[in-house]
Amino acid sequence: MSFRAGLRFFNAFRQEAVRTGKPVAQRRTYQSAAETNVDPPPNQSRFQQFFHSPVGPKTVHFWAPIMKWGLVLAGAADFARPVESLSLSQNSALMATGLIWTRWCFVIKPRNLFLASVNFLLFCVGATQTSRILLWQQSQKGDSLTDELKKAGKQEGKELEAIAKDPKGAFEKAKKV
Repeated sequence: MSFRAGLRFFNAFRQEAVRTGKPVAQRRTYQSAAETNVDPPPNQSRFQQFFHSPVGPKTVHFWAPIMKWGLVLAGAADFARPVESLSLSQNSALMATGLIWTRWCFVIKPRNLFLASVNFLLFCVGATQTSRILLWQQSQKGDSLTDELKKAGKQEGKELEAIAKDPKGAFEKAKKV
């Protein structure tokens, strides 16, 4: 019944557009932070302007980077760990995440430089740790860097296939570790 009601609603909009020859604009029920272009009163301090800005502490655009600094600090703390105990897949994921989201921070509105900075540093930490791991693995086996990457990819592929074939067994195995 709900599908039919939704179809009727869509058809009503389509028929109105055909009848008038103009597209029917749907009403928006919210206003994003980027659309609030209200100039601050001239008597506000810098702190008050920041507090009420679209990327200030009243929004997720402020608190998401604050929480993400935990990942950067944890990755930086791993610089003191021996390379043997670091995970290639985890640090590669941190590197890729940092790279992708740094780019995205310049696309979204409002442009959030604070979030871009934390993502760029996340990329730097992940790239540093990944290069440490790959160089260590290369020195252990005497293989070239490209051979090492191929072997790591094959190993992760085998692990993923095993998980796909028996998810419960993989979960139990991971629980034991």
